[in-house]
Amino acid sequence: MSTEFVIAAPKVNSIPIEGDSRRFPVNRIYCVGRNYADHAREMGHDPDREPPFFFMKPATSIVTDGKDMQYPSLTQDLHHEIEMVVAIGIGGSNIAPADALNHVWGYGVGLDMTRRDLQGEAKKMGRPWDTGKAFDESAPCASLVPVSQCGHLAKGLINLKVNGVIKQEGDLAMMIWIVPDTIAYLSTLFALEPGDLIFSGTPAGVAAVKKGDVLEGYVAGLPILKTKIA
Repeated sequence: MSTEFVIAAPKVNSIPIEGDSRRFPVNRIYCVGRNYADHAREMGHDPDREPPFFFMKPATSIVTDGKDMQYPSLTQDLHHEIEMVVAIGIGGSNIAPADALNHVWGYGVGLDMTRRDLQGEAKKMGRPWDTGKAFDESAPCASLVPVSQCGHLAKGLINLKVNGVIKQEGDLAMMIWIVPDTIAYLSTLFALEPGDLIFSGTPAGVAAVKKGDVLEGYVAGLPILKTKIA
C-alpha cells in the first residue's frame, strides 16, 4: 500500500552523473573541517592529526547543472572552499578503514560556500555554525563520476579559479585525514546511508567572493565545477 502524506512530499535533491541520464539522490551532506594542514594554519589552528570534526549541510544546499549560485542574505563576507566530494553508495556503521572504499559510489567536485562573518560570530559566542555553513545554495557540485570510471582518488591537483585566476591550490595527498579513515571515523558517529555525501576538506587560500564572480573548481580526473555568483 502506498503512503499518503498530509502535505506535498519534499522533492528529492540530486546530482547529475557524468555520461549518464540517471542522477545520484542526495541524502545527507557531511563536511570535514580543517582537513588540510595549510588551511588549518590559515584559520589559526594547529594542523596536528587530531580526530576529525564534522558539520552538516542540508540536501537543499546543492546547486548543480552549472546553475548560478545566489549570493546569500545577511553576509558581507562570502568565502569559497573547494573540495573533493565523496558519494556513498553502501551504508554502514563502524566501518573498518580497510573496507571503507567499498562503500564509495563515486567522486565529484564541490564548493563549501561559507558566510564567514556569521561563522566567526557563532564561534565567538560558542554557538553552532549552521548559519555560516548550512544556508541555501551553499554547496554547488559538478557531475559525479562512478568509481568504475575514475578509480579511487588519493592524490592529484585540486584548485579553484575565481574569474580565471587561481585562488586555491593543493594536492589530495595533502589531506590530514584520507578518505578511508574519514569514512571509518564518521561511521562511528553516524550510520552512513546510500546517498550521503562527504565534503573532504579544502586547501589554503579561502577568500571572499562578490556578485558576478565566476568560480571554477578542479580536481584531477573529475569534471570541472563552474558556477557564477548571481
